Amino acid sequence: MGIKANEKVINKHVCIGLLAHVDAGKTTLSEDILYHTEVIRSLGRVDHRDTFLDTDARERKRGITIFSKEVHFDLDGKSFTLMDTPGHTDFSAEMERVLSVLDYAVLIISASDGVQSHTGTLWRLINRYELPVFIFVNKMDMEGTDREAILDELRRELSGACVDMSSVDLLEDEERLEELSLCDDRIMEAYLEKGSVDDELISRAVAERRLIPCVFGSALKDQGTDRLLKLLSAYAEPKAYPEAFSAIVYKISRDEKGARYSHVKITGGSLRVKDSIELPVMAVDASGMSIDRRNASQSQDAERGTVSEKVERIRLYNGDKAMDIAEAGSGMVVAISGPKNTYAGMVIGRGPVQKPLLEPLFEYAIIPPFDVDRKQLYLSLKALEEEIPELLLSYIPKNDEIHVRIMGDVQNEIIKDLIAERYGVQVELTEGSIIYKETIAGPVEGVGHFEPLRHHAEVHLLMEPGERGSGIEAVDLMGEGKGLAGNYRRLILSHILEKEPIGVLTGSALTDVRISLVS
Repeated sequence: MGIKANEKVINKHVCIGLLAHVDAGKTTLSEDILYHTEVIRSLGRVDHRDTFLDTDARERKRGITIFSKEVHFDLDGKSFTLMDTPGHTDFSAEMERVLSVLDYAVLIISASDGVQSHTGTLWRLINRYELPVFIFVNKMDMEGTDREAILDELRRELSGACVDMSSVDLLEDEERLEELSLCDDRIMEAYLEKGSVDDELISRAVAERRLIPCVFGSALKDQGTDRLLKLLSAYAEPKAYPEAFSAIVYKISRDEKGARYSHVKITGGSLRVKDSIELPVMAVDASGMSIDRRNASQSQDAERGTVSEKVERIRLYNGDKAMDIAEAGSGMVVAISGPKNTYAGMVIGRGPVQKPLLEPLFEYAIIPPFDVDRKQLYLSLKALEEEIPELLLSYIPKNDEIHVRIMGDVQNEIIKDLIAERYGVQVELTEGSIIYKETIAGPVEGVGHFEPLRHHAEVHLLMEPGERGSGIEAVDLMGEGKGLAGNYRRLILSHILEKEPIGVLTGSALTDVRISLVS
């Protein structure tokens, strides 16, 4: 990336992520990108098990990406961070965590498969996180592929803003200029007035998601990759960030020596080694699960205060290799050691908090050998949950059981491998049961009366159906001047979220409900 160890870094950066359904050729495209940008000197292949980013033995064995990774390169005077994400649906929660730190997404479509069901999921997530997007249609070297038919499908299934920009002389092609002008009024005005369009207008249209550049090619045959990079160089612009420090934690990992690292994107100001950062401390439930981790849609008004922790190291990762740097600037993606109270999804400083959309479908019981203390194993496995938050481990004292939530069969195998590797315990998992949720059909008011020694309180809550996918939302409708101080109102909202609300139909977790403090 042109950065030396312990060098001060204040450059502007662009963070892009590769997204795809499984077998669309995402890893092959990432190899070709890294080859063109001179990060690697020779191309690896999935079937040869020597790709640059799929370094974990489990990934190479299965030929799939399981863990997100980043790599850095310079391109025409801009610094890029490329985030590689899993394509298999079992690891889509890992993929979604990366979306919160991206500036642009590159969606890869297989020309032979077209828009798959998982592509639709990816598109909903792209829209949910409001990401500008480039599309790379891969495997165009395969017999029977039809460029116009695929472009029509993209426009029909994804967005009418898709424009084929594979041509190098795009801005001299009258037909393509007309297509561009249909996406954005400013482009149309420039085209009608001057007969041409400048790069700034196209960049703005891409950033505002009015235009989706599409490139048709074959990563395996090194076709179209150079054109994709030209479009990224020309139209992917660094964001403007505030001066005050802020960051998003999207991942927790441990290195080969067990040191804990928080992977963050700096979304404001800069961060230096030995800096102290203020982390929000949230209320926790009986299992130690913080409110914010379970329901990240809540504002940080539910905080129980902050804790100051010192940054000991800042590391810049390129695949599985890392180097120490002295400072990280806005827009950079780095890993920091020192802070212990971070978790995936945490916002450091003020910023938007987005509740994850994708959740596990199945719950299993972990069955260790008979001579293993299950409660102690559960406590040990909580460290693994930091790295894979969707597991939502729980211990059931009544049955002496450890329960875990898993996305599917492949993740099931990976979890067993990780437990054996990390803790030396060979476990089995029971047959999974589907995780059901329930909600309410209409508004209802609930009253809770509390009368401990020499005190009493009565809380009135209004429960209303929320939007699909909104989870549990706690809202203060009382406001100031109603006889209850703000700290007490925030305490009530915190307690509402301390335990997962249970529905009355099946005893399943309640979801998509807005709970308002009214009196």
